[in-house]
Amino acid sequence: MNAHPLLPLLARATAVAAEVAATVPADFRPDAPTPCGEFDTRTLINHWVLYTSHGSEHRARRVELPAALVDRDFTADADWRAAYAAQLERAVAAWGEPAVWEGDVDLGGSPYPAVGIVRMLVLELLLHGWDVARAVGGEITVDGELAVLVGEIVAENAELFRQYGGFAEQVAVPESASPWERALAASGRDPHWKG
Repeated sequence: MNAHPLLPLLARATAVAAEVAATVPADFRPDAPTPCGEFDTRTLINHWVLYTSHGSEHRARRVELPAALVDRDFTADADWRAAYAAQLERAVAAWGEPAVWEGDVDLGGSPYPAVGIVRMLVLELLLHGWDVARAVGGEITVDGELAVLVGEIVAENAELFRQYGGFAEQVAVPESASPWERALAASGRDPHWKG
C-alpha cells in the first residue's frame, strides 16, 4: 500500500516548524506577547511543541498523551529545539504507516477522521509556527503548495473555530496579498503583526 498523498506535505510542514524552532534565540522573552492573544511566548511554544510533535505521534498510534507531557515546560530544556525536531521526525514516521490513515482517531470521546487530524496538524505546525516566528522577531518560509493547503483548511474550519475562539475575525488584506498572507488573514492573523 502506498503512502497517503498528504504525508509529504506533513513532512514539509514539520521541516518548516523545525526551522522556526531552530531560530528561537536562547534569550527569548518567555512572557513576550504573541499573535495569539491568549498565549505568551513560552505558553505558545509549549502548546506548539506538545500538539504538533508528541500529539501527532500519539494520535497516529491511537494512544493518549501522558499527563507528564501535557504539563511539561519544554522550553525549560536547553536542547528543546533539537528535541522538537527529533520528535517531529518520529511523528512523521508514525504517519508513514498507511494503515494509520484509515478510520478515526479518538479526541477525548469524539471520533475524528485520521486524514482530518493530519490536516489540522499541518494547520497547527504552520500557523503556530508563524506565531512563534513573529513572537521572537523571526520569519517563516512556507512554500506555495503548503500555503494554498493551509488556506483551504482555514476556509473549511474558520466559522467553527471562530465560534470557539480559535480564530479571530478575518483581517483585510490587499488584492496583491500572497496565498500565505491570505491564509493568515483568514485565520484572524494580521500578516504584518509585530510584537
